[in-house]
Amino acid sequence: MSHIFPRHTRQLPPRAVSGEGCYLIDETGKRYLDASGGAAVSCLGHGDPEIIGAIKAQLDDLAFAHTGFFTSQPAEELADLLIANAPKGLDRVYLVSGGSEAAEAAIKLARQYWVEKGEPQRGKVIARKQSYHGNTIGALSAGGNEWRRAQFGPLLLDMSHIDACYEYRLRLDGESLEDYGRRAADALEAEILRLGPETVMAFMAEPVVGATAGALTPAPGYFRRIREICDTYGVLLILDEVMCGMGRTGTLFACEQDGVSPDIACIAKGLGAGYQPIGAMLCTGEIYDAVATGSGFFQHGHTYMGHPTAAAAGRAVVGAILERGLLPRVTAQGEKLAERLTDRFGQHPHVGDLRGRGLFRGIELVRDRETKDPFDPSQGVAGKIKKAAFEAGLICYPMAGTIDGRRGDHVLLAPPFIIEDTQLDELVDKLEPAIDAATRAA
Repeated sequence: MSHIFPRHTRQLPPRAVSGEGCYLIDETGKRYLDASGGAAVSCLGHGDPEIIGAIKAQLDDLAFAHTGFFTSQPAEELADLLIANAPKGLDRVYLVSGGSEAAEAAIKLARQYWVEKGEPQRGKVIARKQSYHGNTIGALSAGGNEWRRAQFGPLLLDMSHIDACYEYRLRLDGESLEDYGRRAADALEAEILRLGPETVMAFMAEPVVGATAGALTPAPGYFRRIREICDTYGVLLILDEVMCGMGRTGTLFACEQDGVSPDIACIAKGLGAGYQPIGAMLCTGEIYDAVATGSGFFQHGHTYMGHPTAAAAGRAVVGAILERGLLPRVTAQGEKLAERLTDRFGQHPHVGDLRGRGLFRGIELVRDRETKDPFDPSQGVAGKIKKAAFEAGLICYPMAGTIDGRRGDHVLLAPPFIIEDTQLDELVDKLEPAIDAATRAA
C-alpha cells in the first residue's frame, strides 16, 4: 500500500521511471508522448545531459545556503541572465520555488511598495475571471476560476475580477478585434473608478491564459491599453508568465509580443524545465528602490528561495533556450502544430476554437459549433479525453470549466521545444480519436 497522498484518491497513476526527450516511460516500459510538458514545465524534454550535468556540478560545490546568510554564484548569474533578457525596466529578481510562491511574492511586494511610498490606502487588487495564479491563499484569491475558489471562499482575500479578454465568446458580432480589445481593456478602467483609484494597488493578469482557459490569447492592442490605464491611475501591472513565459510562446517573455513591460513579472515552470523546482518574481528598479530607501526589508521570504542547486538548473535552462536557438524553433514548430490542428480539427463538429501562440495551443470543445453551446458538465468531456489519450500513450492537459469555472471544456497543449515533426504527427494522431470518443459519447 502506498502512503503517498495523491492528487485524486480514486485515480491512482502509474509509476514513471525514466524520461527520454519528448517521452516519459512507466514501470511497464510503456512510452508516453509528453504533449503538455506536464503542466507546461518540461520545455527541454526529459534527460537533457547538459542540464543534468550543471545540477551535478553544483551539488559537488554547494547544494544549499540560506539566503538569510548568503547569496550564491548560480543565483547571481541566473538573475543577471534574466534581467539581461527581460522586458525594459525590470531590474531585480527574487528567486522562489515555484509559480504560486512567485505570485504570492508579487502581491505582497505590490502592497509593501505602496506602504513604503506613503500610500497605505492602496490595498486592492484587480484580476480577471478565468485566470489562474496559484494555490496559495493570496494567489488563489487573485485567480478567477470559481470552481477552484469555491470551497476555500471563507479564507480568500477580497479581490475583484473583470472579464478576461476572451474573443471567441465575448466579442460582439461586427466588432473588430481591435475594438473588442479596447472594450475589454476599458473594463479595467471602469473597475478602478468603481473602487476608487486611490485604493487600487495592482492589476494582475496572464499575457496568455493557461490552465483555466486553454491558451487564451489577447486581442490586438489589449495589453497596450491595459498598460496605459495602469499608468494613468498609478496602478502596478503584474504579469503572471508562470505558464506562458520562458519561451513557451516564442519569445522568452510572452509580453514581448504585446509590446508592454510589467512592473512585476512572475515566472516558473519552464524556468527550471522540471529539472529543479524554481520560480522567480522580477520587479522594476523603482519598486526595488522604494523598499531599499525605505524600510530596507521586504517582509516576506521562504526557506528555499535562491536555492543554489535550483538556480544552477535555471541558469542552465535559460542558457539552453537562448543559446540553442530554441525561441525561433518554438515559433516554427508552433506554426506546424497549429497547421496540423487546423487540418485535423478545424471542421470538427465539436471543436469551437483553436488558439494560442508558439508551442502553447488550446482547443475549445463545444456541443454545437453554431451556437457555441458547451457540453453539459455532467458529461465529463475533458476527463474522458485525458483518460483516452493517456491510454493511447499521449499526455495532454484537458480541463473543464473553460467558460465560467463550471461550463466548458478545452485541451491545452504545451510540448517540449525539441519536439520533432514526426512527434507532432503522433500528437494529433493520438489526440483525434481521444476527442472523437469523448465527444461522441457525450
